Amino acid sequence: MSQGEQKNIAVVIPCYNEAKGIANVIKKIPHDRLTKNSFNIRVYVIDNNSTDSTAEVASRAGAIVIHESKKGKGNAMRTGFRSLPDDIDYVVMLDGDDTYDPGEVLRLIEPLSSNFSDVVIGSRMGGKIHGTSMPKFNLMGNWIFTHLVRYVYRANVTDVLTGYFAWKKPVIDQLHPHLISDGFAIEMEMITKMARMNHHITSVPISYMQRAGDSNLHPVKDGVRILKMFMRNLTWHPAGAKQTVIAEEGIA
Repeated sequence: MSQGEQKNIAVVIPCYNEAKGIANVIKKIPHDRLTKNSFNIRVYVIDNNSTDSTAEVASRAGAIVIHESKKGKGNAMRTGFRSLPDDIDYVVMLDGDDTYDPGEVLRLIEPLSSNFSDVVIGSRMGGKIHGTSMPKFNLMGNWIFTHLVRYVYRANVTDVLTGYFAWKKPVIDQLHPHLISDGFAIEMEMITKMARMNHHITSVPISYMQRAGDSNLHPVKDGVRILKMFMRNLTWHPAGAKQTVIAEEGIA
């Protein structure tokens, strides 16, 4: 990136009843460091019909709040992707429960801005999982799903169920019309479909902390849905989608 050339980053945060954590997530975004690296950041909180004060807290913290009344993380993410303006260069997704560190966002952006990859996945499995932030049952399920995706889809991922992603915007433009998940299978769907679309995916280590508030994840029920998505996409092909690696011009 040439000196002084500004790039726009959209941080998309899906939220359902995350009033306890969302302000901390927004406040931890390292605006000064991003500005010094010629990045302009905009925060979009997708309020998924919360029954608490998530939307109000997020707005006071400086986020642009977008409402999606149909519950489910997948529904929130698809609405967020559709709502992004055309001048966005990179898209970051992280959860609103304060488990991921927004201060590590540059770690995910750098491989995109240097044109090393199209998609970056924040890996808890290769990073630091603090305390009991990931129960052993969830850890084992993640390990199994990750190795299945690596073997079957040949995807360069080490944490297939992470909630911390970064993309070049053209990847999102190609991907989001093909997404159908309404819930927690959205990460599995995105990764397997990006693999089928031949996008260059990189994993980087991240931190994972104890969440603020109660979890909306149901490990067994959602695990079954994730497995179904894994199986469903075995025969999926991106009809009408451009199967090329996204190149970005003007990067030194």
